[in-house]
Amino acid sequence: MGSPGELPALRALVEGAAGVGKDFFPTLLCHLSEALRVREAVACELIAPQQMRMIARWVDGRLGENLDRDPAGTPCAAVLAGELRHYPTGLGKAFPAYGAVGVDSYVGAPLKAEDGAVLGHLYACDALPMPLTAEQLLIFQAFAAQAAAELRRRRAEQQARESEERFRDLFEEAPIAYVHEGLDTRFIRANRSALRILGITPEEVAQGLMGMSLIPDTPDAKLRAREAMESVGKGTDTSGVVLELRRKEDGRQIFIQWWSRPDPEGTYTRTMFIDVTDRVLLEREQARLQVQNRYLQEEIKSVHNFEEIIGASAGLLKVLEGVERVAPTDSTVLVCGETGTGKELIARAIHSASRRADKPFIKLNCAALPAGLVESELFGHERGAFSGAIQRRAGRFELAHHGTIFLDEIGEMPLEVQAKLLRVLQEREFERIGSSQTTKVDVRIVAASNRDLAKAVQAGQFRQDLYYRLNVFPVTMPPLRERSEDVPLLVKFFVQKYAPRVGRRVDSVDPETIQRLLAYPWPGNIRELENLIERALILADSRVLHVGPEILGGASLLREARDSTVVAAPPAPEARTPQSTTRPDAPMTPKADSTLVAVQREHILQVLRATGWVIEGERGAAMRLGVKPATLRFRMKKFGISRGSERLA
Repeated sequence: MGSPGELPALRALVEGAAGVGKDFFPTLLCHLSEALRVREAVACELIAPQQMRMIARWVDGRLGENLDRDPAGTPCAAVLAGELRHYPTGLGKAFPAYGAVGVDSYVGAPLKAEDGAVLGHLYACDALPMPLTAEQLLIFQAFAAQAAAELRRRRAEQQARESEERFRDLFEEAPIAYVHEGLDTRFIRANRSALRILGITPEEVAQGLMGMSLIPDTPDAKLRAREAMESVGKGTDTSGVVLELRRKEDGRQIFIQWWSRPDPEGTYTRTMFIDVTDRVLLEREQARLQVQNRYLQEEIKSVHNFEEIIGASAGLLKVLEGVERVAPTDSTVLVCGETGTGKELIARAIHSASRRADKPFIKLNCAALPAGLVESELFGHERGAFSGAIQRRAGRFELAHHGTIFLDEIGEMPLEVQAKLLRVLQEREFERIGSSQTTKVDVRIVAASNRDLAKAVQAGQFRQDLYYRLNVFPVTMPPLRERSEDVPLLVKFFVQKYAPRVGRRVDSVDPETIQRLLAYPWPGNIRELENLIERALILADSRVLHVGPEILGGASLLREARDSTVVAAPPAPEARTPQSTTRPDAPMTPKADSTLVAVQREHILQVLRATGWVIEGERGAAMRLGVKPATLRFRMKKFGISRGSERLA
């Protein structure tokens, strides 16, 4: 083999380096074989210690088949150790394996990384001797340098591709949502978790979906989003902000915890978020229950007219019969009656006997609040909905969810709020003030009024449609002057209730006091009687309670009441005989000379007759009287009451 000229070799070097992509090594080896005028040129890559893989092989003027060869026992082993090797001739003697295939000469150079690590090697061989000058060896090394640079580029490209694939896998498959947004909140890319949480599609992202379009139209939500975006626009981190969104797919309310920072170039933001809807809703429910608990604690501490219904008059029994019928239903109830007749107590009785008994009983006195606050108290408000709304607040309807809401003095409700209440009755939904989100509620409504709502409708002071929706099951509480036979029982109850509180011991009420109380018209009804008994107990100085005319407002007022009101005690009824037409369960009529003991005895007899002398059980006399069966038997024995004595009577 003759020595090639320098100029053709340099031209081959330049042309060999002109290959690109997958054609680089075939082109390089072709020009290397021409420059050195050798039969074969090979480029190899080291894939493991002492394990090579051919990248390309040029033999006999064309691209040959790649062969994997073990470098052990060949000059390649020394090259892979980092040395340049040149065997001008006699290769077969030094390495018999090459001699067996007729190779006589060899030149090889390692392909190194920038840190000196061997990446592979380049070699050329021939069946003829290959004497190379120093310049030719330099040209060969230049070919090797080009091959090493390409091998490094390919490895860097492969690493970048693998890194990009790993990043893509991490980005796409991460359980945390990732989004790239423009500074105008236009989506650039979003991973699968983000698509799922936000209810959007890749096509919507490609079309430039605006992130701000997912913010609900409420003051609180918009304020939070605006503050978060402003902080990002200033180039600061936004960490852990909780934002309220609406899913694009179905409009469902979701909450995300949001982290965002601007890209170093400042052209877009890198955003990460997680779905915290369950946590936020749980926290809101806990807050609602805490508010509800505080409300109920206040209710427990407050003083109601009485803890249980006392009386056995025909009017009251008719009311209780209605309560028993309507309580198991979810029908709306309208309780009417004068002030102090116990409308709230009836509402509580309806709730306690309903399927909602273990749920909240929430009340609102519509007359006790300014007109501007009634709507906020009923339906709640968002933060920033009006001046002074510094935080989101749940209304009474939310607190009463699955329970009962009692709207006292509903006749005082403003007309504009009546329209919203009508919607709750019809649709079972409402919006908080400052919110466009509809809240569904399952609430039973019991309303009460001391006004004549029918007349208020005629006067244009109450909506007619709301009146008909409320008046599904009307209950009218009789005033105390129409149930005078209940006065002795109520007196006894209030004495037992307030005597321990004021530190008095009262064994009985004098008959004159009973007659005086029976004759009084009670314009303030049961509430007035309750307050009067408490006042009399405070003034009492003996174990027999006496209520003088001065406590009732003076003798003149009592005489005026007697003259204007027919409340004279009826005569004592005749003893019941088998031919008597008197009902055995007729209400007790106080006798002119009755004492408290006699009234109690007669009341127990009346209840026993009404229950067929059944003492225990849900429909027994003990349950109706609100005492234990053992207590009832003790009092029957004390008063000489027995079924045998009843038959003899």
